[in-house]
Amino acid sequence: MSLNHNSEAHMTTTTDMLKSLRRPRLLVRAARFGLSEYDRDKDLKKLMKTNSTPSPAQAVDGLLIAEAQLEDTRKSGDASYSCARHVEVLIALLAELQLLPRSFNQPEPS
Repeated sequence: MSLNHNSEAHMTTTTDMLKSLRRPRLLVRAARFGLSEYDRDKDLKKLMKTNSTPSPAQAVDGLLIAEAQLEDTRKSGDASYSCARHVEVLIALLAELQLLPRSFNQPEPS
């Protein structure tokens, strides 16, 4: 399998996962509001606990995992849930999605 084919499969999986996300309106609104303050180098390194800034594709993969864990914690009513952290991860996820190549963000032809 070629690298391009793997990338295409990865793009489809990521796009499908994003389409299936259903989050409380307030979380999404807060994340959209925070986009203007997003500092990719500083915020992404902090959220992903890395010394170097990952590529947008790597960031989206890691952020999707982190967001899913936060959503599970939120839904379970666990006292360790942090709404602020959830919003930070959603801000980064929305920002990183904007940096992906156009083919990541476009629906596949029917």
